[in-house]
Amino acid sequence: MSKPSNFASPEDVEQAFYEAVLKGDADLMMQLWAEDEETLCVHPTGVRLIGIAAIRESWRSIFSSARLRVQADSIAHWQGSVLAIHHLSEILFVGDDPGPHGPLHVTHVYARGAHGWRLVSRHASAADDGHQAMADAVPHTLH
Repeated sequence: MSKPSNFASPEDVEQAFYEAVLKGDADLMMQLWAEDEETLCVHPTGVRLIGIAAIRESWRSIFSSARLRVQADSIAHWQGSVLAIHHLSEILFVGDDPGPHGPLHVTHVYARGAHGWRLVSRHASAADDGHQAMADAVPHTLH
């Protein structure tokens, strides 16, 4: 499978990621990932996939079982010259079910290489904002 033209920014990769999800296109999805044996994807189920082959098969399975639509909201971004980290919140809509699933806390890690920016790690987990509210209520001053 040939790679598309270089992705100029992590944001370009991220936009293409959500387009691939919306289209349910595993081949398009895999054009976004770095081809590295340490590439990592953790789905909300907690399954950790290492390596491009395992990640490819996982997305093929997901796309063959249900049509997904994702509402992603950016929480925070950090970018250096060769590495970028994006924290997002996702709400999933599965098939024809109008009910939202989530939210999910998501971290995308991008690396810049010879072929532009690529996704090297995606970690998605169920949000437990009840615990966050408790953490926010605790004073942050150390004595």
